Amino acid sequence: MTPDRPISELFAQRRPLRSLEFFPPKDDAGVEALRATAAALRRMNPDFVSVTYGAGGSTRERTAQVSALLKSEFNFTVMPHLTCVGHSRAELAEVADRIHASGFRNIMTLRGDPPKGETTFTPYLDGLRYASDLVALLKSRHADFCLGVGGYPEKHPEAPSLDADLTHLKRKVDAGADFITTQLFFDNAVYYRFVEKCRAAGITVPIVPGIMPVLSLKQIRRFTSICGTTLPAPLTTRLEVAAESPEVVEIVGVDWALNQIRGLLANGAPGYHLYILNRAKGALALTAGLAA
Repeated sequence: MTPDRPISELFAQRRPLRSLEFFPPKDDAGVEALRATAAALRRMNPDFVSVTYGAGGSTRERTAQVSALLKSEFNFTVMPHLTCVGHSRAELAEVADRIHASGFRNIMTLRGDPPKGETTFTPYLDGLRYASDLVALLKSRHADFCLGVGGYPEKHPEAPSLDADLTHLKRKVDAGADFITTQLFFDNAVYYRFVEKCRAAGITVPIVPGIMPVLSLKQIRRFTSICGTTLPAPLTTRLEVAAESPEVVEIVGVDWALNQIRGLLANGAPGYHLYILNRAKGALALTAGLAA
C-alpha cells in the first residue's frame, strides 16, 4: 500500500490546514452511516482526517477498519489515534508495526482516558504511563512516523497547574512529536494565550486549534465538564434562548465556530481541526461560510 504523506510536510507549505475527526461506530450500520458522512465531506477536501481510539483499545479493530475505509475509498490522508490505555509496551509496538505496514505514516499519540468506571489512570502491565513515552516508542520503532499530540489551552483536568501541564507537553514534543492539536475551546483569547505560553516554554511545533460546532446545549455542557473547557457567557445565553429548537441551536453553534475560525486564521493559526461527531452538516456549513 502506498504510504501516506507525513502531515509535517503539509505544515511546511505554510498554508492553513483543515482536518476532521471521526470516531469508530459501534456496529456495521454505523459504519455505513459514517461512509455516507465521509462521502458528503469529500467535497470539503480536508488535508487529513483522524480516527479516535476507544479506552483500553476497545475500538482497536473498528479504528483500523474505519481508517482503512477512509484511506482506500476516499483517498483521505488518515491519522489513526493510539493510546497507552490497556496495552503493554509489546502490544503497542505490535500495533505500531501494523499501522506502519498498512501505509499509515501519521498517528495522534495520546495517553488516553482511564477506562470507563475508573477515575485515575493506571499504566497497564509493562505499559506506558505518559503520552511522551508512547511518542518515544513510536519514533524508535519507525522514525518516519509523523506524530500529533494533544494540548489543553485551559489545562488538562488532571494537571495541578497550567505550567505543570506545559512541562508535560514540552516533554512530548522533545520526545519527537511533530505538532499539537488542542482540546476544544470557545474563546480564541484562550488559544492565543496558550500559544504564547508554549512559545515561551520553547515549544516551536505547529499548534492546531481544535474546534467543535455546538450541536446541543446539553451535549456541550457534558463535554466541557469532562475536559475543563469554559463556555463563554454570550454563547451560553444564545444556546439557552435557542434550546427548544435543535435547528436553531446548530445555527448558533456553526455561527460561533465560523467566527472563531475566521479570527484564528486572521491571526496566524496553522489551520483548524473540527470535532464533527461523525456529522457532515456542521462541517459543510463552516466550509461554505469560509468560502464566502
